[in-house]
Amino acid sequence: MSFPVALRRALLALVVVALSLWTVLTTPPRLGLDLRGGTRIVLETRHTPQVRADAAATDRTLEVLRKRVDGLGVAEPSLARSGERRIVVELPGLRDPREAAEVIGRTAQLTVHAVTGTAATGTAPAAGKGRVLADPDAPGGFLALSAPVLTGEGVKSAEAVLDTAGGRGWTVDLAFRDKAADEWARLTGKAACAPAGDPARRVAIVLDDRIVSAPGVEAGVPCGAGIAGGSTQITGGFSADEARDLAALVEGGALPVPVVTVEQSTVGPTLGAEAIRASFLAALIGLACTGVFVIAVYRLLGLLATLALLLYGLISYAAVLALGATLTLPGLAGFVLAIGIAVDANVLVFERAREEYGALGRTAVRDPRRPVAAAFGKVWSAVADANVTTLLAAGLLFAFATGPVKGFGVTLAIGVVASMLTAMVITRIFADLALALPAVRRRPSITGMASPGWLRTRLTRRVPRLMARRHRWFAASAGLLLLALAGIGGRGVEFGVEFTGGRVVQYAAVRPVDADEARSAVAAAGFPDAVVQNTGDGDREVSVRVRQTGDAEQDEIRRALASVAGPVTVERDERVGPSLGGELRAHAVLALGLGVLAQLVYLSVRFRWTYAASAVAAMAQDVLLVIGLFAWLGKPVDSVFLAALLTVVGYSVNDSVVVLDRLRELRRKGGRIPTADLADRAVAQTLPRTVNTGMGALFVLVALAVLGGDSLTDFSVALLAGVVLGMASTVFTTLPLAVSLEGRHPAPVPVRPSPRERAGSGAVV
Repeated sequence: MSFPVALRRALLALVVVALSLWTVLTTPPRLGLDLRGGTRIVLETRHTPQVRADAAATDRTLEVLRKRVDGLGVAEPSLARSGERRIVVELPGLRDPREAAEVIGRTAQLTVHAVTGTAATGTAPAAGKGRVLADPDAPGGFLALSAPVLTGEGVKSAEAVLDTAGGRGWTVDLAFRDKAADEWARLTGKAACAPAGDPARRVAIVLDDRIVSAPGVEAGVPCGAGIAGGSTQITGGFSADEARDLAALVEGGALPVPVVTVEQSTVGPTLGAEAIRASFLAALIGLACTGVFVIAVYRLLGLLATLALLLYGLISYAAVLALGATLTLPGLAGFVLAIGIAVDANVLVFERAREEYGALGRTAVRDPRRPVAAAFGKVWSAVADANVTTLLAAGLLFAFATGPVKGFGVTLAIGVVASMLTAMVITRIFADLALALPAVRRRPSITGMASPGWLRTRLTRRVPRLMARRHRWFAASAGLLLLALAGIGGRGVEFGVEFTGGRVVQYAAVRPVDADEARSAVAAAGFPDAVVQNTGDGDREVSVRVRQTGDAEQDEIRRALASVAGPVTVERDERVGPSLGGELRAHAVLALGLGVLAQLVYLSVRFRWTYAASAVAAMAQDVLLVIGLFAWLGKPVDSVFLAALLTVVGYSVNDSVVVLDRLRELRRKGGRIPTADLADRAVAQTLPRTVNTGMGALFVLVALAVLGGDSLTDFSVALLAGVVLGMASTVFTTLPLAVSLEGRHPAPVPVRPSPRERAGSGAVV
């Protein structure tokens, strides 16, 4: 390796680390609502006979909603169009979703009318152009109104004001635009001509077919001249919040098309803070355990890899900040999980370095950098293939997931790219510097390469004859699949509220809640089908899932819980409409189908179709087994589970790629040796990497499962199952199936490569 190449590599690493450190110190993280608390509402625009709810109409609606949200006084609100007809509204810190939904979702058709007289209910509109509405100042009375004289488009501004001088309490002060101000003057001037006490002296201000104020023109206003200046007040005995909400609606104006709420979620800030602490602690523990394990196995090289992992954490976190990505709870999980994945490339290099060290003999003892350099050159193709499969899964998550799960796809992709940089560049720099030290050359045992390791030694001494029993493995796999399908078909998959529609609310009580008592109380309140479960530690938290999504039903459930648990507060509130649930379910199936297809296409390009089909079949088996496990355990399948499942897809294929790449290398060198024997050798040579990489991932996932709280427990369980099944399916499904397919569709006998081709081989551990 020439010095200029090493220097360029070192400069690249130095620049990346320096920029990452500067970014972390100067850029605050952008936390999602599930971490900082607040309300998230997804609105869908609907067609009307006059206007089609296309992208342009949705954009106009979004601008009106933005004005309304600004009037709510929420700090750092976020509004964005999603697709053609959806608008995502995020309101940090807002704990009352009813307030937000009522204010921003109303059509807010503001009109101003002349009052033509009183009327009885049910009478026809005056002259066929006006309307009859209830009088707010006379319960039981009705006013006949003329056709609208002004609309909300003429309103220049609306402000909630406390009228201390006039004693009217909270009012809404309106200011009209130029032409509207003239119309207002003419309207009030005509009303001023009516005698005192005549209903025609009043002017009605109507919002969404309801008279919110019908003030009479004061006696001092001259007949015909009206109220000049283009301003007025709406009175109606408002509270402060009611006046502010009304001002926000009026100033925002009418929505171009109606909107309906298809999804709504609220998270308290306490849950977010706990999730951050738990994920941070899980990351520290997982990283510490992984570091200790890697150092114990690979000694000096393991220590260098651990230092590189610390820099990996810095670089990947800085990348999240620099891209402005929103850090969500699943995103935190993806960030922590990527620590385990980051170990993989290091383990690939170190295991290959052990092989190269043994092959080079005394040359490696004199210069331990030689086997490491050879290892880095030969593992590149496997590292690239393995990480591309994970990136495909992350890309599908970003494309098809919604809300916080998109954050998981982003952080997982960033973690994969950062892990390749740290393993292939930074670890190599550390290794070159450390292995050049005279003290290290005098003590080759501390490098971690001089000894092949206990497992490799045992496997080299006696290669396991696994492929000779491949029909047994097929039978065992078929039995597990039947068990999983029995769970899916018999017990059924319990879809979460995101896929079925409905509402799930998590309550916190002041004392422990007995789930059976809570279930009975909720059933007695009229919700016998509600799913009531304890969550969290100490049984002080309980979640209730129902199909009904109305606020009135939730009030009844809350009162029922309070009767057995004392005062309760809402910690999390999620509501999904049935139409959106069906759409998300379809997207989940599509994402999984595309995931399988993408892996098959990529592997078919990189390997023979027999290898690709074997890896994809094993991956599909892993997916079905994880779904079956959740069916038997009765755990809900939601979007976070989908994130875990797509990660299993990437991880399973990742593991298979490493072994298939080694089998391909052995076939190039093996001439006419039977494929079954070559597959056994491939298992023996790659199993140390599989075990060591799996251990790194398991440390992190166990820490997440234990410390991540209820929000991440199911996610971690799914990934734990996926990692274990992925390691097993590589040996007992992928390779046996590849051997069988190769036996029926044999490839041409490979020509022995030239020394130059062997030197550039992309072989792996």
